[in-house]
Amino acid sequence: MARMPEGRRGADWGTVAADRRLDAPAFHRNHRPIGEVLRRHLRDTAGHLIEIGSGTGQHAAALAPLFPALTWWPTDVVPEHLESIEAWRRTSGADALMPPVMLDAASADWGLGQPGRPPCEALVAMLAFNVIHIAPWAVAQGLLAGAGRWLQPGGRLFLYGPFARDGVHTAPSNAAFDASLRSQNPDWGVRDLADVEAVAKVAGLRLKAVEPMPANNLTVVFAMPSPP
Repeated sequence: MARMPEGRRGADWGTVAADRRLDAPAFHRNHRPIGEVLRRHLRDTAGHLIEIGSGTGQHAAALAPLFPALTWWPTDVVPEHLESIEAWRRTSGADALMPPVMLDAASADWGLGQPGRPPCEALVAMLAFNVIHIAPWAVAQGLLAGAGRWLQPGGRLFLYGPFARDGVHTAPSNAAFDASLRSQNPDWGVRDLADVEAVAKVAGLRLKAVEPMPANNLTVVFAMPSPP
């Protein structure tokens, strides 16, 4: 095993396998609770799902088989991550897990509908696990804007990770993590849920649920309103 390549600093990622699969220790702690939240909100849902910032690809490989009615599109901006996602995809056995796509959520043009990329229609969910705190705020803004533009009515956006609430960290460990992130890059940091919700509202999204998760994390669920 070799050490993982430089990519998204601040992520708790381990080693690289011979086939380029990255291993994130956090995945082993959080994928089951995340899966339970997705089951509650996406039960009997069919269509296409985009995962933003898929990282190692482990979440896609583990969770996509649980939702055979969803075509799962993993994405990332780092070439080493795309290699890892594809390697994990090959081990998953999930027919509906698509090859990884290069996608920058901060970009105004996601290239949806182009060959080999997610479609413009039937997008019922978007996911971002441990993304917006280890990326510039423009990524969160672009993600929320993209969800508001592309999710069909009733579609869901799921954000997993640490959040502050009304300017206060939910645990001392999150405060320390926030300080560590900002020391690495002043554009990173644990986001305040109120700030995220404000941007979501502009994009036409509404806060649907805030699900407490292990290790002082949250899964925040936004929804596109359905027609009356």
